[in-house]
Order: sequence, then structure tokens, then C-alpha cells
Amino acid sequence: MNPTYDFHGQVAFVTGASSGMGWATARAFAEAGAAVALADIDEAAAKAAAEHLNDQGHRVIAVGCDVADEDQVAAAIDRTVETFGRLDMAYNNAGVQVPPSDAADEDAEMFDRVNAVNLRGMWACMKHELRHMRAQGSGAIVNCSSLGGLVGLPERASYHASKHGVIGLTKSAAVEYAPRGIRVNAICPGVVETPMVTGMLEGQPEAMAGILQQQPIGRLGTADEIAQTVLWLCSPGASFLIGVALPVDGGYTAH
Repeated sequence: MNPTYDFHGQVAFVTGASSGMGWATARAFAEAGAAVALADIDEAAAKAAAEHLNDQGHRVIAVGCDVADEDQVAAAIDRTVETFGRLDMAYNNAGVQVPPSDAADEDAEMFDRVNAVNLRGMWACMKHELRHMRAQGSGAIVNCSSLGGLVGLPERASYHASKHGVIGLTKSAAVEYAPRGIRVNAICPGVVETPMVTGMLEGQPEAMAGILQQQPIGRLGTADEIAQTVLWLCSPGASFLIGVALPVDGGYTAH
């Protein structure tokens, strides 16, 4: 049984919110009483997800947003605040994977793409969320890194570089904003059952089998397990956590 949270009167902003970990987290925030902005590069999918929550009586909006475009990020967050009046919590989840590649052969386009979304996109989201939270003097931000932000794996240099960078952004912003009443943390999910991972499993069965063997829990994680971690980090129960990069990985990085 998951713990329950009371986020009535609070507002959450979630990127990559139409599927996977983003959708699970947006839904969990809404079910806990928060008003939620579901931001996604696929605006139609975000609208469908928001409509589902609206039909259940939740206060939500859908916002089209490519996090690699800072202007779109700023507009999405401004619209959230204009609609709901404030911003209390954010889960910066949007990210992309790139095909595995020998580090000596990887195209610059792949490096630029994965860092534009996973690192620069995270920077842009956090920057504009902090603008509003700074004015309030309160807030909680959770950035999505990865077990790839904590370890290295063959043929993953660019992706892991982007996710290591997320932890650096998180730690620096966390120590800067903790005195101002704002908590910034990161989660580092392991292999979680999401559309992106499903595609990896289908395309690289041998590599993924090896990764699963290294997870002591012996299974994939679920999007709901990630969502519950995000909600906890945004709750008063995590009020003394500042700048952590929390593994949520079934024990993978405990080896």
C-alpha cells in the first residue's frame, strides 16, 4: 500500500507527462489533490491524458512543450502559474535515449540531441520553475537523472554524460536555493517498465538481459514506484533532503 499525501491547494508541473513515469507522477499528484500541468512535446497525447484526469474531477491542464526550446519551457511554466496562481512542485521528467554507439564512432548529432533534451531541457525547466518559486519563497523540484547518472556503461557515453550533468545541476541549485525555502533533488531510476525501456528491450534483448541480472530485486521497476518516490520528495516527509541523487533502481547501484 502506498502512503497518502494531501497536496490540496498546491500546484505541480510535470514534463513528459503523457506516458511512462511522467504520466504516473502527474496522475499521482492529481489524486493527492494537487492541480497539475501536464507538459509534453506530444500535445495531443498530453490533452488526452489531461482529459482523462478532468473526467475524474481533477484540476489539470495540458501544455505542449519541447523542453529543448527554452521559450516553450518558459511559456508552459508561465501558463501554469497564470492558470493556477502559483507553482509548488515540479517533476522534470522529459528525456530521450539514443542508440548505443562505440564512443569513438558516435555522431555529434546524437550527442547534441540527447544533451539538448536531457541536460539543457532540465536546465531550462529548473531555471523557469525557480523564477516563480523564488518569488514565493517555497517549492520542491525533482529532476529525473538515471542510474546512468551514477555509473558508466559501454556504448552509452553521451546518454550517461547528460544524466551525470543533471546531478550537477541539481546539487548546485539545491545548495543555492535551500536557504530560500526551495528544495531541489534528483532521482536516478533504474530499468523501469516504460515505453522507452520496452523499445530498448525489443531492440537489445541481450544487453537488457544483462542489466536485469544486475538488479538484485530481479525485476523491472514500475512507473508507479517512481511516482511515489517523486511525491515523497515533494512532501513534508522529505523536508530535510537537499541535493540528493536518489537511486530508485532495485539495488542496481548497490553492487
